[in-house]
Amino acid sequence: MNPNYNKKPYKNEMPHQDPKVRARNFKEVALGYTKEQAMDEAKRCMDCNNPQCVQGCPVSISIPAFLMKAAEGKFEEAYQIISKSSSLPAVCGRVCPQESQCEGRCMRGKLPIMENGKPVLDKNGNKCMGEAVGIGRLERFVADYHRTHFDGKVTKPKKNGHKVAIIGSGPAGLSCAGDLIKLGYDVTVYEALHVIGGVLMYGIPEFRLPKDIVQTEIENLKALGVKFEPNMVIGRVISIDELMSKEYGYEAIFIGSGAGLPRFMGIKGEEANGVYSANEFLTRINLMKAYQDSSSTPILHAKKVAVIGGGNVAMDALRCSLRLGAEKVYCVYRRSEEELPARKEEVEHAKEEGVDFRLLQNVKEIIANYEGSPKTNPKYGSVEKIKVIKMELGKPDSSGRRSPVEIPGSEFELDVDCVIMALGTSPNPLIKDTTKGIEVNKHGCLVVNEETNQTTKKGVYAGGDAVTGAATVILAMGAGKKAASAINDYLSKK
Repeated sequence: MNPNYNKKPYKNEMPHQDPKVRARNFKEVALGYTKEQAMDEAKRCMDCNNPQCVQGCPVSISIPAFLMKAAEGKFEEAYQIISKSSSLPAVCGRVCPQESQCEGRCMRGKLPIMENGKPVLDKNGNKCMGEAVGIGRLERFVADYHRTHFDGKVTKPKKNGHKVAIIGSGPAGLSCAGDLIKLGYDVTVYEALHVIGGVLMYGIPEFRLPKDIVQTEIENLKALGVKFEPNMVIGRVISIDELMSKEYGYEAIFIGSGAGLPRFMGIKGEEANGVYSANEFLTRINLMKAYQDSSSTPILHAKKVAVIGGGNVAMDALRCSLRLGAEKVYCVYRRSEEELPARKEEVEHAKEEGVDFRLLQNVKEIIANYEGSPKTNPKYGSVEKIKVIKMELGKPDSSGRRSPVEIPGSEFELDVDCVIMALGTSPNPLIKDTTKGIEVNKHGCLVVNEETNQTTKKGVYAGGDAVTGAATVILAMGAGKKAASAINDYLSKK
């Protein structure tokens, strides 16, 4: 048991920008704990004998150990504990779904609130439960503390003489690179875009994940010796087989190329002006800074926006639309709020900022303006309305969720001038099409051995969204770590 145990049942609140203010700027929403708040929150950890929180962490951070150091104000020591398992702590502390992972297993969230030796009951007679320790908030604080106090000095690992190539500089690739460089491998990361960071740079908005934090994490890997090659589309500029040839000399390859191919609904009107995939919309904003007056990247500053979907990407698109000046932003989702796949915190933030959630509804058609001609009508071919139908939940589908069913005769129209499809993504087929021996499943995802993450091609490993389809940052990092361990085992036997 933690000798400094703090029995307070609820987390220390995270300071935030005011919703009305933040809905019109791209500055980070959450402002972070103070030193005092961080120490107080860390003391809420009971230091369990069998810490379930660690089992809920895809990269197996020694959570109680770092919390004990944070409780004592030894933040640099806490950071060193985290960094043994995670290459991106400042990122994970901001974007990981802790509520369904480490915090979801925390015993503090499973114990009833007690007063005078009795459990506190709500108005329905049910026990009031406490809140989990704010593990994610503390990981963020510790990582930020390190970033502002770090003197820049690192000790590069001794080289072991083996070379590994990483394809993709997203969370899976960076995690794999971080683990391998610490083991002494010569590691080079190849990135298709002109900026290193993958989905962390193009997919997640500045107000959730400031880009200077991502670049700091990348600079930390560079300091350890990781090399980065941008503007390298593997399968186009160079092939995997060429990387494994004598000319380049890579003995193993990890594919962490993500899932950047957007999905659409296949409905009438999707070709209209003002229809975006969430991938394109967010890339223009996050990577190309289209929200800045100085940016040369065009983007539609719509007044009424409908985002189709209910995941974290949908929440990002909704909230970016507000920040671009939209007066009305709809989230159209065909299931109920209980089934929303987005993080609860992101949904709450979107509501606070003014997003109109149209649940149990689905888009049937996008209606464009085709009056006159392009010469006489400046809005010719542009989105004008969407036709929406109401839904109800029927029997569970293959995933276990109740299937949405249309309610006949319930159609109505919404005035919008922009529609953003946030329906998920799938891997780009380029690597599969240019590499003999690489197999994919029916969804276009790379087939791997579940134990080692090795693909069907010897010496080639894969993980993250390229294998699972669109998922979370921390799951991709976990896959990168698993592959790094398997690559080390493989090359150690050569």
